[in-house]
Amino acid sequence: MSSMIYKRKSPLLIFLIPAFLFLLVFLYYPFVQNIINTFLKIGGLGRRAEGLNEPWYENYARLFTDPYMRVAFKNTLILTVCTVVFQVGIALILALLVDTIRVGAQFFRTVYFFPIVISATALGLMFNLIFLYKGGMVNQLLLSLGALETKTMPSGRVVVTWLDWKDQAHFLFTMFLPVMWQYVGFYFVILVTGLNNIPQELYEAAALDGASGWARVRYITLPMLRNVLCTCLVLAITGSLKVFDLPWVMFGAGMPENLGWLTGTYMYDQTFNKMNVDYGSTIAVLIVVLGVVLSNVSNRIFRRSEDL
Repeated sequence: MSSMIYKRKSPLLIFLIPAFLFLLVFLYYPFVQNIINTFLKIGGLGRRAEGLNEPWYENYARLFTDPYMRVAFKNTLILTVCTVVFQVGIALILALLVDTIRVGAQFFRTVYFFPIVISATALGLMFNLIFLYKGGMVNQLLLSLGALETKTMPSGRVVVTWLDWKDQAHFLFTMFLPVMWQYVGFYFVILVTGLNNIPQELYEAAALDGASGWARVRYITLPMLRNVLCTCLVLAITGSLKVFDLPWVMFGAGMPENLGWLTGTYMYDQTFNKMNVDYGSTIAVLIVVLGVVLSNVSNRIFRRSEDL
């Protein structure tokens, strides 16, 4: 009976057609319409297009002349590099450490994954309390360590020169830290799952041959995690290109001297604040193109030599 179910493919359409229609309406149609919008002149959300841009490629040409877009592109590339190095790198180190312990492993898995389940809005407000207020946690810590300049006024009042974490020298660190911290646990869980799928017989054989702990990691663990690491790398790259929620909660449209834009936040600002819907659609297309290109590059780098 079960074999007959697999031989008759027509009943599968009953389950596939609703899913395909869902993707068609909520994914493919909006994506195609978004590309069309890049060539139209749209004055605001919910408004009809006033016709084609003159020239039709005006928005794409603007991407190369917009100084704020260059800033957003540069910051996003920096965030992408930091995401790959720190998010995936720290997650790999934590996964290797947790995989070597036998007591408390489940506790650490829960603790490292916990930031994922907290909403970005709550995390943004929490990091505002840590960094962005004059009397925030970091400034209070620096004050207790004597790292901040203080001045006693004639009235006896002590004036503290608080460190501004939103100024030009610190805003990238303030913006990137919570983004990277939030998703370390996500990649940690993926890598731990990959480590659990490596046969223990390989480690036992290597131990009998006298291989050290680092040798086992280098010649067994990392090669066996190649596909998992590639998946994490692709997710990290595509995720960093569309980061929006945490930076927007912390900074909003008040990016420091317009130097703190990311592609995601700048796209939102152009679409919903400046009402340049067509230009915001163009930035969205750029984000997709960058994600596809960088993901293919990472796949080629991590592809096995015999697969080339």
